[in-house]
Amino acid sequence: MKTIRWGILGTGYIARRFASDLKLAEGAELAAIGSRSLTSAQQFADEYPVANCFGSYDEVAQCPDVDVVYVATPHTLHYENTLMCLNGGKAVLCEKPFAINKRDTEAMINLAREKKLFLMDALWTKFHPHYLKMLDMVKSGKLGDVKIVFSNFGYVVTPQHSTRLLDPALGGGSILDIGIYNIFTAFDVLGMPDKIDVNAVATDGGVDEQCSVVFTYDNGAMASLYSSFRTTLATEAEVCGTKARVKLTPDFYTASANVELYGENGIKELIEVERENGFGYQYEARHVNECLRAGLTESPVVSHSYTLKLMVLLDKIRGLAGIRYTADEL
Repeated sequence: MKTIRWGILGTGYIARRFASDLKLAEGAELAAIGSRSLTSAQQFADEYPVANCFGSYDEVAQCPDVDVVYVATPHTLHYENTLMCLNGGKAVLCEKPFAINKRDTEAMINLAREKKLFLMDALWTKFHPHYLKMLDMVKSGKLGDVKIVFSNFGYVVTPQHSTRLLDPALGGGSILDIGIYNIFTAFDVLGMPDKIDVNAVATDGGVDEQCSVVFTYDNGAMASLYSSFRTTLATEAEVCGTKARVKLTPDFYTASANVELYGENGIKELIEVERENGFGYQYEARHVNECLRAGLTESPVVSHSYTLKLMVLLDKIRGLAGIRYTADEL
């Protein structure tokens, strides 16, 4: 098994969790960490041993010991950081949201295709056993004809985290940060909606602190989606069909979520799913490793086409919510 050598851009919360789980992905090695500060990179390396420690992102992109880079920087840096890594000859796994808008997404994908390099949107939930179990129930017809999807994700942000989450210069707001999970869940189950209705509460800085989204379909199906940085929500997803309904809870987007099946009699059945140690980032890391070993330039699970369609949805929702970023004006 060829060892896949990983570099990470960013030293924040998600970068640390990814580094921790990378140890659980067979044949993966953490080869480099890059931060805007060498001190920050060294502190990261004290916690997660790594051979190459850099005080800039570009040094990771140029490091000969790196095969693929996990981009875990703030939202508004994903575009430039991904292009930098691709131009450095590196495959890229870019944290969600993949980019701020469809225009930047297309540029990132086009460069990856030009360079013949692997590029994937890091939607970690799509590789979790509980999520795959839910999709299998939908596709197999176990739920019958699915007509309703509910998905909620919300919590009250602390002052410690409010700067990044609510800063328009960093692509803040609930839609791109946590609402994206609701949106791709409904998209995976019901497809592209025929109509979208959005209501949002904006901060003085012009980002959404709460947002409700309703998808409607010509076949009568609907999805009701809520995201919030000001309210504690159940953070559950529920897929309801004519025969049964399935609930992913608690924290439906994480690998620790349970799968609850409710039949016509309303009795709850807990469906067994695979459980592993770790936070759940090892699943997507394994998938990327497999794709690289197979010489693929895009994932069969999160294809470039899928990422573009998801970004079209996010752009439409932000537009209806009246949320615009500096990147939209360029």
